[in-house]
Amino acid sequence: MAELRINWDKVAKAREASSAIADDVNDQLSRFTTVTVERSVARLFGIDGVDAFDVPLSNIVVDHLKDKNVLGEGVAYWLAQGVLSSGLSQQELAEGIAAGDVDLTRLEHADPYACSLWAREHAEKALDRIRDNKRFRNEKIEQFGERPSPLLYAIVATGNIYEDIVQAKAAARQGADVIAVIRTTGQSLLDYVPYGATTEGFGGTMATQENFRLMRAALDEVGDDLGRYVRLCNYCSGLCMPEIAVMGAFERLDVMLNDALYGILFRDINMQRTLIDQSFSRMVNGAAGIIINTGEDNYLTTADAWEAAHTVLASQFINEQFALRAGMAEEQMGLGHAFEMNPELENSFVYELAQAQMARQIFPKAPLKYMPPTKYMTGNIFRGHIQDALFNAVTVLTDQRFLLLGMMTEAIHTPHMSDRALAIENAQYIKRAMADFSSEIEYKEGGLMERRADQVLSEALELLENIRVDGLFHAIEMGLFAGIKRRPTGGKGLDGVIAKSERYDNPFVDLFLAEQKGEQK
Repeated sequence: MAELRINWDKVAKAREASSAIADDVNDQLSRFTTVTVERSVARLFGIDGVDAFDVPLSNIVVDHLKDKNVLGEGVAYWLAQGVLSSGLSQQELAEGIAAGDVDLTRLEHADPYACSLWAREHAEKALDRIRDNKRFRNEKIEQFGERPSPLLYAIVATGNIYEDIVQAKAAARQGADVIAVIRTTGQSLLDYVPYGATTEGFGGTMATQENFRLMRAALDEVGDDLGRYVRLCNYCSGLCMPEIAVMGAFERLDVMLNDALYGILFRDINMQRTLIDQSFSRMVNGAAGIIINTGEDNYLTTADAWEAAHTVLASQFINEQFALRAGMAEEQMGLGHAFEMNPELENSFVYELAQAQMARQIFPKAPLKYMPPTKYMTGNIFRGHIQDALFNAVTVLTDQRFLLLGMMTEAIHTPHMSDRALAIENAQYIKRAMADFSSEIEYKEGGLMERRADQVLSEALELLENIRVDGLFHAIEMGLFAGIKRRPTGGKGLDGVIAKSERYDNPFVDLFLAEQKGEQK
């Protein structure tokens, strides 16, 4: 593949600065857990279901401990105490708390070391379930063969999981490799996960474990018919980020939207809450073999793609470091970027190609996810189809792993199945017609593309060095990403950040990190 000449000294310095930034954040937040992390632990230990008022039992248990001011020890410690002291199962304890019959703080009779052993033993059982799903996925891909890049990534968003299934199967038969079920508007701001199959949603469908199970089964069915493995994607973000990661690991999702900064910037979720949650969610995703997709592309919906391109690259470097600290392999880091320059800009295609090629070379192992034009889609479907074709060309030329299908009806309505079919046909044509083009060309030394790539890299390095001095919290507060300003103590969910006690226990952290380390050997 043709390559740009990149200043690798600048790349090394950018990684060094990003590493220091990530270390600083982790050092500041390592003393805290969150209600969502603890609800995730409860789910991993097998607590499921809702009470008579449809409140998830994981919320019931965590809120019970939080109200007693003992959540700092961690759910693992208290469930171990409850089981060892009462003889009840984890699920029975949760149901007892919901009924008002159980107070975990009155069941603290077991030796703390025995509690630690119990927690580790039962955490291993959860990990075995996750391993089985990972093994099944790998066997299916080996059976059918891996799909060549780019994987065609299609969206369904009806609001009704059963209608989503109809559209997802149709998209797979039309040629889609990945089905992303868009989450209903506003779910990221719910501090609980709804339960069961759902049939109503606005702009998308509720992310629930039952909906995950239903869609996974449907894609397995159509995949077996087609003789290929169809990947499933959903949204592991918002106030329930790590809980949704657990649900995805249990139901064998393959891809998760899982950004470090998106919820802070675009949903006004507290930055401390988000950054703690993203760390544990990535441990879950990493252990489950799930590829994460980060959300840097969203910056260009509120900031200019020419002027703010360096913020995307800087965020990719930071996201990479956060993922590494969560134990993830580079092959699971689907860093995001987008084709969002104003089409009126002269040489916009050339600049887009330069930036995509730069990202491909700087993150050679990452399954990059490239986003189609949306900001400058006007409703002119003919021009829109051409914009999508140019986007597809950059995707193929630069070997992006995930190609989110551009829709010519973007800015008009939620895509019809026929719109999606045309988008897939467009992408397949470009993929076929330009298959070996990048190996037949060279980029001009010192030319427009190399100068643009170096400009973006230099500006990203300068930004990262400044953040290294001032800290990521300050950078977000100053609006350096997407032009949106957030305060460290502002946003939703700060009351769910909990200081850990000296006795805090979460056995999954060490288990998940060890699992990923073993996989990478």
